[in-house]
Amino acid sequence: MNKTELLGRWTKEKSEELYGIKNWGAGYFSISEKGDVLVNPYKDNESAAVSLMDIISGVRERGLDMPVLLRFENLLDSQISFLNNSFGEAMKKLNYKGVYRGVYPIKVNQQQQVIEEVTKFGQRYHHGLEVGSKAELVAALSLMKDKEACLICNGYKDEEFIDLGLYAVKMGYKCFFVIEMPGELDIVLERSQILGVQPNLGIRIKLSAKAGGHWTESGGDRSIFGLNVSQLISMVDTLKEKNMLDSLKLLHYHLGSQIPNIRDIRSAVLEATRVYAELVKEGAPMGYLDLGGGLAVDYDGSNTNYSYSRNYTVEEYCTDIVEAVMSILDSSGVPHPVIVTESGRTTVAYYSVLLFNVLDVEKFEEYDIPDKLDESTSEQIKNLYDVNKNLSLKNIQECYNDALYYRDEIRDMFKHGRISLRERAFSEKVFWNTINQIAKEKQKLKNSPPDLEDIESAIADIYYCNFSVFQSIPDSWAIDQLFPIMPIHRLLELPKRNAVIADITCDCDGKIDRFIDLHDVRTTLPLHELKNGDDYYLGVFLVGAYQETLGDLHNLFGDTNVVSVRINPDGNYDLVKEIQGDSVADVLSYVEFDPKDMLVRFRETAEDAIRDGLISASDRREIMKAYDNGLRGYTYYER
Repeated sequence: MNKTELLGRWTKEKSEELYGIKNWGAGYFSISEKGDVLVNPYKDNESAAVSLMDIISGVRERGLDMPVLLRFENLLDSQISFLNNSFGEAMKKLNYKGVYRGVYPIKVNQQQQVIEEVTKFGQRYHHGLEVGSKAELVAALSLMKDKEACLICNGYKDEEFIDLGLYAVKMGYKCFFVIEMPGELDIVLERSQILGVQPNLGIRIKLSAKAGGHWTESGGDRSIFGLNVSQLISMVDTLKEKNMLDSLKLLHYHLGSQIPNIRDIRSAVLEATRVYAELVKEGAPMGYLDLGGGLAVDYDGSNTNYSYSRNYTVEEYCTDIVEAVMSILDSSGVPHPVIVTESGRTTVAYYSVLLFNVLDVEKFEEYDIPDKLDESTSEQIKNLYDVNKNLSLKNIQECYNDALYYRDEIRDMFKHGRISLRERAFSEKVFWNTINQIAKEKQKLKNSPPDLEDIESAIADIYYCNFSVFQSIPDSWAIDQLFPIMPIHRLLELPKRNAVIADITCDCDGKIDRFIDLHDVRTTLPLHELKNGDDYYLGVFLVGAYQETLGDLHNLFGDTNVVSVRINPDGNYDLVKEIQGDSVADVLSYVEFDPKDMLVRFRETAEDAIRDGLISASDRREIMKAYDNGLRGYTYYER
């Protein structure tokens, strides 16, 4: 089969299967007949789909460079609607007597534009906000206008925090103080008495239930925040003594973020609802049951209880919660409460897509080696050469072990001056050719030896890309979070190269070498060969949750350009907002440099160079211009 025939057989359906876009895309992302990735917030209107490559063209024409973070405001709107409607439908089907009130935890993505759009799109559902600090409360009050929505106050609370929340209650907000530590109650009651405002109190409890997944320590008896049952009863008694039990209206717990198994979710709801029913029996008015976060995003599309997936749909999540609450309260004769969830990840994950271009590629290529060696060749190099020539499917493991042994022996000989640099270089060529042959032979095995499972990654190409892992997808580096990554064009072509991705930081951790796969985790990503002079673009999807907030100024790479996109039902789109990424001067100011002072200091250095006869006055003018341009420039690679 020749190359043309092979390329002719590659289809968009094969790309869909290879990159799993139909599995993790939630109906928002697909591949066009031209081989481009499409985005469409209107799942029932195919004609509304827009090509990411068309958006890149529009961004480029407006003078913005890669990398760029695209925020699709329609996707945020769609996710908020989907969650609220799913709870509404479950409650209607099961004849639930209460309502649902979602809140968005600001910590998941604290960017002003994100919070503003959450409050705007959520207003028709009375979708509120959750804050965990004074700064977040200040931000929430500046944007939140809907007095029917909940404003949940978690975290440490000093007097200023509490006073601000009490004033919010006075202004008509449904603002709840969630007591997470025993000492908090006294200060809340003290400030409420001084200000003459009755607080809306909630209590966070530690459940015995724990969830699987990466964030399992958020729940259980030894979780950091929350009260155990003894402390809970003590607090109820304190409120009774102070004649303030009528302020206790909300029960809260948090099992963890990204909970992959629906059984864990249901178990926690049952336990918390039982506590809720007991608090009603104690005389507390209650009325709100806050289940915290945990609704997972299926990052790899496997629909399993793997850490970065989930074995349930949003509809199943809502139905199971409503059923569990009803099963406890109906038997206890307790009215159905307002159900609150703090679903941040699933609200904003789909909202943002990171796009960047590939700058260069280091390919793994087989080397030419002679048919026979000189007699003077070192014995160890001869042995390595023989391993290469005698490799077969039957002795693949033995050859792998021998190749590693002889390579290490030869490197040790070089360190002790027993072979030359050229001999060392030749031995490396033989070794890597051997590894490449082993990788090819391994594909013929039904069950490969454990030592050879990840051998493909050892011979993978390195695609150097114009972004920073630490700034734009820090969870990939910090906690091995998996995100869907794929080319956004050329998807009618066979991707012939297996690659890992390196960013442009000078750090060996600035790489991605774990990729989603339906049944496992891939150590390489299939990519296309670069065409001379043509840009090649990759996208990282589902990055709306946490990544912008956690970004790190590693090597002083700053925030990327951000473009907010609105997709219209007719298939056109508007770039509704552009936020230029950080300049060099911006990031230097973040780490306490003064760009104006730096310019003065460098000008003095250049003037000293004139006095020393190293440069001319006209040279200085050009040098200062270059320095000033550097300060004003984008921190990433510019054309």
